[in-house]
Amino acid sequence: MNREFYTLVSLLNTSKILKMIFSKFCSVWQQNAVSYKMFTIPAAILFLIVFSLSSVSAQPVVMAWGNLNGIRVEGQLMEFKSSFRIVEKDWGSITATEKEGQPTEYHREGKMQTVSLELDGFEFSEKVRENGRGSAIVSVNATATKDTLVEGVFFCVELPGEYYSHATGRFEKGSASGKTIAFSEVQAGAEPIKISAQSVSIEASKRQLDIVFASQAPVFLRKEAGTSGYQVYIGLLESNIREGQKAHNEFTFRANGSIDRSPVEITIDADKPGRRFAGMGGNFRLQKPDKDPQVIQYCLDSMRVAWGRVEMPWQLWHPDEDTDPIEAAENGNLDPHVHESMLMAQKLAKRGIPVIVSDWQAPEWAIVGEHEDAYRYRDQGIFGYPLDQDKMEKIYQSIGDYLVYMKQHYGVEPVMFSFNESDLGIDVRQTAEEHAEFIKGFGAHLASRDLATKLLLGDNSDATTFDFILPAMNDPKTHKYIGAVSFHSWRGCSDKNLKKWAGAADKLNVPLIIGEGSTDAAAWKYPEIFYEQSFAMYEINLYTRILEMCEPLSILQWQLTADYSVMKGIGIYDTKGPLRPTQRFWNLKQLASTPEDAFSLPVNWDEEELNCAAFGNIARGEYAVHIVNNGAERQAAIKGLPEEGSTWEVFITNQDKGMKKTGEVTVNKGSVELNLPPVTFVTLISK
Repeated sequence: MNREFYTLVSLLNTSKILKMIFSKFCSVWQQNAVSYKMFTIPAAILFLIVFSLSSVSAQPVVMAWGNLNGIRVEGQLMEFKSSFRIVEKDWGSITATEKEGQPTEYHREGKMQTVSLELDGFEFSEKVRENGRGSAIVSVNATATKDTLVEGVFFCVELPGEYYSHATGRFEKGSASGKTIAFSEVQAGAEPIKISAQSVSIEASKRQLDIVFASQAPVFLRKEAGTSGYQVYIGLLESNIREGQKAHNEFTFRANGSIDRSPVEITIDADKPGRRFAGMGGNFRLQKPDKDPQVIQYCLDSMRVAWGRVEMPWQLWHPDEDTDPIEAAENGNLDPHVHESMLMAQKLAKRGIPVIVSDWQAPEWAIVGEHEDAYRYRDQGIFGYPLDQDKMEKIYQSIGDYLVYMKQHYGVEPVMFSFNESDLGIDVRQTAEEHAEFIKGFGAHLASRDLATKLLLGDNSDATTFDFILPAMNDPKTHKYIGAVSFHSWRGCSDKNLKKWAGAADKLNVPLIIGEGSTDAAAWKYPEIFYEQSFAMYEINLYTRILEMCEPLSILQWQLTADYSVMKGIGIYDTKGPLRPTQRFWNLKQLASTPEDAFSLPVNWDEEELNCAAFGNIARGEYAVHIVNNGAERQAAIKGLPEEGSTWEVFITNQDKGMKKTGEVTVNKGSVELNLPPVTFVTLISK
């Protein structure tokens, strides 16, 4: 009877934990066979199946805008990418769902994730339900909101060429004989191959993907020019579409493939320290007065915050051009929000945290146009408003007055100043040349008033807009006023772009600061995504990459307030219950556990599923190694560690554990070995 149970466990291919539990169960069964005589084999099988389905569920990786990035099996991502697509006649152009590309709503309830969105004259809804190991059920609806003449509206599944370049696809239609197509026969840019089907089975050497449709549909197999992968377009609506026309289908995905558990070797070079990492920082722009104070206090009390960035509400500080703002403030007419923002800077300064002051909005007298221009033309790609170049001296005086008043009355002298994202216009918009001139002009003004405050070069909206800083970089007259280079990590953090920003800091010999750290600037519109494992993992992967490639002085999380919050509860985005940390908070706290003022250390590894960063303060003998494991469970050997015989603590954060200490390891011959759990952020800290 025990043999039958072991065979069943093996066949189900469940997790090691499940097998361990049932091994124990079988041992107890053998010792107590008489007591369990009424527990029949069918009952045991039923129990095992129910247990396995509840314990070993699929993990479909769903983006807030409806695209799936694949399904995780035991931590391994079986990668594919889905999207809704509207294809113009003759496949001339394609509009697809994408990050920040369309109005979106996202919601999770248990194992069901729901997305609703609008795209180019169509409304889509999608429900993604976990369906056991490697499986998910995706139910989709499409509704036309206007008459449209197109090639069709599709649910598209894109298969990466890395795994599927030599795949074969089997397209079945009910009981009729199916059709098999070798993907290698599909030519890039050629006409798509059309098949009517009710299921697709795609087989490659290391990946398998089955998609079963609830209803038969036209399917187009393509290899689009400029892509390495293949696209399977499943038709929802065809050609001449009328307003109000609807479509529905349901797709059962089953993904499988080889799971990479190969051990990884990570090598640290402690003899070549790079730039100093002060630690993780945060933004503290006050926007939710009923919730911000509790969140801010919790974050400041619960983790080491090395840098802070606060708002200068310039439009409230000096609304009337003909009024002296310092005189008005000293006469009791200081706007409450200005007072609160200055108090926020003071709160940080009391803790010894360096402060950056950034301005979002200018008073109307200082700009060309009106405040409404910041939003009025966004559908044309025009953001923000320019400063009035004829009033620059008065602008310097007004902002300088703010900094002087804050120093005199709140005891805070900011380390640096910036206009927030002036490359884009949120809300002050500058040209690259105006940015360079402002650094020179305002820098000289600050120096004339005996303020040590410097200027941030850039503080750009994204990593993609690097050229914005070039005129200032190439003008030696700006250099003495630049305190650091800064960009925000919302978009475009490719290796190529990150290296540019690191190079700019090196060229000017100033620190690099990530003024706003996160990954999705539109997430406030679908805030439930903040609590998803996928969002937390994307964020910590990005930070680890930036730390390793750019060696910044600090990454300032957007935000450590109730906005884009790393906390939940007390009504934050309608979450109930007491204030409590999310996986994103524990990721930050674990990263912030890096020893203070440690130096970046070179680190190399041989597994693409990992991202790593290492730090050390040689003088104090303090070190940290951060590892993000994006795949299945594996063993890691970390080599090149100093302090032979030293003990290191191991911490992990994932969707189940928040900076949980899991043990200690001792350095032996410069190395340690440890287990990396699946889809987990792991940190080693020297004791």
